[in-house]
Amino acid sequence: MKKFMKKLEELLELGGTKKDIILLVIGGISLLISLFAPDVLPFNTAWIAIILCGVPIILEAIIGLVTAFDIKADVLVSLALIASVCIGEHFAAGEVAFIMQLGSLLEDLTVAKARAGIEKLVHLTPQTARIISNDTETVIPAEKVQIGDILRVLPGETIPVDGIILSGETSVNQAVMTGESLPIDKTVGDDVSSGTVNQFGTFDMKASKVGEDSSIQRMIRLVQSADADKAKIVGLADKWATWIVVIALTAAVLTWIITGEIIRAVTILVVFCPCSLVLATPTAIMAAIGNATKHGFLVREGDALERLSKVTKICFDKTGTLTYGMPKVTAVNSVSDFSEEEVYAFTAAAEQYSEHPLGKAIVRCFKEKHGKLRQAEQFKMTAGRGVSANVDEKNILAGNIQFMNENNIAVSEIAASESGKYFSKGCTVIYTAVDRQLAGYLVLADTVREESGSMISSIKEIGIQPVLLTGDNTNAANAIARELNITEVRSNCLPEDKLGHIENFRKSGQEVCMIGDGINDAPALKKSSVGIAMGGVGSDIAVDAADIALVDDEVKELPHLLSLSKRMMTTIKLNLSFSMLLNFAAIVLAITGILQPVIGALVHNAGSLLVIINSALLLKWRKK
Repeated sequence: MKKFMKKLEELLELGGTKKDIILLVIGGISLLISLFAPDVLPFNTAWIAIILCGVPIILEAIIGLVTAFDIKADVLVSLALIASVCIGEHFAAGEVAFIMQLGSLLEDLTVAKARAGIEKLVHLTPQTARIISNDTETVIPAEKVQIGDILRVLPGETIPVDGIILSGETSVNQAVMTGESLPIDKTVGDDVSSGTVNQFGTFDMKASKVGEDSSIQRMIRLVQSADADKAKIVGLADKWATWIVVIALTAAVLTWIITGEIIRAVTILVVFCPCSLVLATPTAIMAAIGNATKHGFLVREGDALERLSKVTKICFDKTGTLTYGMPKVTAVNSVSDFSEEEVYAFTAAAEQYSEHPLGKAIVRCFKEKHGKLRQAEQFKMTAGRGVSANVDEKNILAGNIQFMNENNIAVSEIAASESGKYFSKGCTVIYTAVDRQLAGYLVLADTVREESGSMISSIKEIGIQPVLLTGDNTNAANAIARELNITEVRSNCLPEDKLGHIENFRKSGQEVCMIGDGINDAPALKKSSVGIAMGGVGSDIAVDAADIALVDDEVKELPHLLSLSKRMMTTIKLNLSFSMLLNFAAIVLAITGILQPVIGALVHNAGSLLVIINSALLLKWRKK
């Protein structure tokens, strides 16, 4: 006995879910022994199930009643347990306790674990800063930076506070704050934000916002507060618990008074226990989660699919979600005697030593298509403008229109007009001059995923409206929207703007799903009815803020997930309808004396089993 008690103490010290599983296994074995080999031990082994599975239910019911007079399904279960024990129906008591704890465990397994997304976001905050004072550079903790301090930021470093560039030129990756796919060139007088990354070039800046006022700290506060009103869905059995308890007690008391048989009254309490009602929802959710996992979705919140089934509007971030999230050469045009292949080759060769992200993109795309680069000599880079180099004994200049103007390279009206069409689509144009004459230009853009178009069409067929919610400029956003046939567009969105749009949609009575991949999407993912993060290309912060993660970034599976959520709700409704019909029939049979407590408990077992089987059909369900 001492060994048993020691083991029991060890179990009680285990973590929640693991402990519950072990206790359920022990309870289940004890019930089987009680049913098929009742004389093996000197006591009825059903008592083990009653103690391990039943006592926690009774304690929870008492605490709920005493502290807040909160009547839930466990109140009726407790009454049935106590009544069954009082008349010696130990197996019935243990069986009811076991089924209820099984349902509770299944619900717990569908609830997401505590997430550390906010902690990871905090870690993005730069820990140190280079402060310049009296021509001396000193590294200090970032939190000690004061407004007006002069800071120096080296290539590859994260900008520690918000400020204004005083000297130097660079390109800044602002994806953290805006989600923009292309880096932004910065020069003297431009604002820079904390948490964004200096791509190349050293610059000095003056601190304008520090500490809690900085952009990255504002982001943290947004994420912390965004899901405050995302209420959890209450189980149907608990919603109706008060009525179930009142009706059950009334029926039991009246039956006892009229027939004089207490066993009928106890049987009514046993069959009234909402076992299959408790199992109806979590079993269907677990099966649907299993199905979703096969299609690349990691469901992090237990009730996320339930909320997803009610969604009427889906907001998409552009970069990394509908697009691949990296610049790519989409067009090469010649405006001279040089062929397009030669213009491309000259530009890629000149850019091969460039640190600029666009230069690296040109080189990467050229190598993928044509292979080896030509040799380049006398390379020189002008930050924020372009590069120059000698290739095949020819002088090559490659850069933006300002770079051409500064080097007195004439851009004809025809060339300007043709390239302007690309600007209107949100693309970036790199002009190339050979021996001081404009030879042509390259067009770079973030490209749409191959499956995005068909995915958007399928979503519309389901009856859900897509919305483009992006930090990119209006031209880029509208170009993608036209290509994908999305009619509702919100561009130039900072994190708080995306959050505001989600709030407005929800205030108008619409259930909204947000899909994104960047840190800047995290507050909106939290605030939406359901947040879905791109798990492959997405940041850890976005994944941790979301309810569902798309592990392999296959957005073509999104229509299946939406349809699956609706199918899951249909299964839950079927389960609930069957459970209530079974309960009603069992109550009639209990009142007439046909059902005894043990048989009533077994009927409930059969009902619960059918509910589980019906839910299990969701595992292999596929949208036709």
